[in-house]
Amino acid sequence: MAFVCGSRHSGAQTISRETAVAWRLKKTIVLVGMMGAGKTAVGTQLARLLSVPFVDSDDEIEKAANMTIAEIFARDGEDFFRAKESQVLSRLLRGRPCVLSTGGGAFLAEANRNVISAEGLSVWLRADLDLLWQRVRAKATRPLLRTPNPRETLATLYEARVGIYALADMVVDARPDLSVEVMADKVLQAVTARSDVLEKR
Repeated sequence: MAFVCGSRHSGAQTISRETAVAWRLKKTIVLVGMMGAGKTAVGTQLARLLSVPFVDSDDEIEKAANMTIAEIFARDGEDFFRAKESQVLSRLLRGRPCVLSTGGGAFLAEANRNVISAEGLSVWLRADLDLLWQRVRAKATRPLLRTPNPRETLATLYEARVGIYALADMVVDARPDLSVEVMADKVLQAVTARSDVLEKR
């Protein structure tokens, strides 16, 4: 059962950088969830707090293929992309512990969930559909939303995926009134309960 961090207080006291760097990361923290959940922004801030690298799996796929995600989808299709995504995730998870942001569909594959479970800790950034749409509607870089009705497509993806995201080790709720810094603090506070992931220096 996933640990859920869902504080309703947007003004929660934040963790200072000095306090955060007192922790040593032993396993990679893997942020999962829908496009627009804030995985990249929150992950970048969390990595700063812990003084570890931040890695975006989509960026790593683009580097390996020398193509954008949209170009990979257009030329080779989603199945090819998912195969490359699994290869990249496995490589990253077996490397130096970091904060890793994954694409929205990465956690859907059982093989990916298994390697994440074996090598890291999955954290679902849970956001409702309205918040997700607000964040992604103006972006043209989402190949799965290149449809006649992108909001309806997003809603369909959301309904199909939330049950699988719920399999993550931890859940941290995103809300419009929470800053990136507060969200990163919420994730860090949740993860400090896991001595196999974080330990005091």
